[in-house]
Amino acid sequence: MSALTTTPAAGTHRPARTTRPSLARLTAVELRKATDTRAGFWLLAVIALAALGMVLVQMFTGSAEDRTFSEFFGGAQLPVGLLLPVVGILAVTGEWSQRTTLSTFALEPRRERVIAAKVSAAVLMAVGVVVASLAWAALANVVAPLVTDADGGWSFGAEGLGRVVLFQVINVLVGTAFGLALLSTPLAIVLYFVLPTLWSILGGTISALKTPAEWLDLSSTTIPLIDGDLTGEAWGQLGTSLALWLVVPLAFGLWRVLRSEIK
Repeated sequence: MSALTTTPAAGTHRPARTTRPSLARLTAVELRKATDTRAGFWLLAVIALAALGMVLVQMFTGSAEDRTFSEFFGGAQLPVGLLLPVVGILAVTGEWSQRTTLSTFALEPRRERVIAAKVSAAVLMAVGVVVASLAWAALANVVAPLVTDADGGWSFGAEGLGRVVLFQVINVLVGTAFGLALLSTPLAIVLYFVLPTLWSILGGTISALKTPAEWLDLSSTTIPLIDGDLTGEAWGQLGTSLALWLVVPLAFGLWRVLRSEIK
């Protein structure tokens, strides 16, 4: 007795293989999730408005030679740099606070790709905020000479823009690393602001910690990046501080997510 065999009927097709979403598509999904929530949307709105507010303050205060495009743009980075890390924290911890991790990792079981998409989305949001502050600065530099005695200079190079983008990307990545390591929005926000501030205070008050603080205090190692005074030693100090505040929590968070049981 021969075994029965079945053949596909004419005109029928075998089911197509399901394909995993690309990293670009996952990043787009993470961007949508980060901006769809009320907290994420309003945080980005507050950052943009805070940058605008700083530009307006500069427009009507200070001397005329300080009212230039580069000064407007540089001043706008102060509130941006302060709040951008929270954007990175929310981009990661929102998944756990809303308890949507099970469905997310069911659609994409490779967790490292989901984390990569979250990090990419945070970086893109940081770049987007810098572009928005760039637009505010340009608008202010056009309007300022019409209403004040502003200088209105436009001198600002691509190298300066690159340093600002790198500075803000570092900020948002450190926030993302804290969020990934702790997976709790309030805890990550509190520790992100408390731990580096506490370390800065200790490094400035305890003489034995002065030299280590020069290499591990991120608030001081990023100053040459902002000022454009990046010597070989300054790059080494920046890299060392990033190893502590970015690489360590990011590696721990990735290990934690990859090995933890998702509920």
